[in-house]
Amino acid sequence: MKVQVYGTGCANCKALEKTAKKAIDELGVDVEVEKIEDMEKILEAGLLSVPGFAVEGDMKSMGRVPSVEEIKKWVKAKM
Repeated sequence: MKVQVYGTGCANCKALEKTAKKAIDELGVDVEVEKIEDMEKILEAGLLSVPGFAVEGDMKSMGRVPSVEEIKKWVKAKM
């Protein structure tokens, strides 16, 4: 399984990547965190504001840093 963190490198984008990794570590599952910084790919994903978070390409949040618990819930739902 793969999750995507969309962002241009801003503080919130970095915070989301860190939060996503923490959530996955707490779940103890084998999930790849893919960081997408290419603006063209960010726009293709339909993001209106960064950071964005997706599970297997399914956009779950944009423009905010979701909590560890939210991310864990989204990842578990795709397993």
